[in-house]
Amino acid sequence: DLDECATSPCKDHQYCLNTDGSFSCKACDASCVGCTGEGSDKCKTCASGYMKEDEKCTDIDECNLPEKVCVQENQDCVNTSGGYKCVCSEGFEDKDGTCVQI
Repeated sequence: DLDECATSPCKDHQYCLNTDGSFSCKACDASCVGCTGEGSDKCKTCASGYMKEDEKCTDIDECNLPEKVCVQENQDCVNTSGGYKCVCSEGFEDKDGTCVQI
């Protein structure tokens, strides 16, 4: 079997998996920018919104950062994978970018 992966035939956001007589390109984990294999522990570098922790790229909880990310009145922060979103608090709704009482 020729190791086709030796020539790095895959794209930047993929890793190469050598198979008998062939190869396949597999997508890197969402937490990675470039990878050497499957999973968040095989990242070359971490994607935006992720940081290296215990040799893995883990999600940064922007909602627990010392500096508030959702600064509008009556707004709550919701952590998402690789980011966050600002939503109106319970009992409030978004009206033209402002959270107003329902």
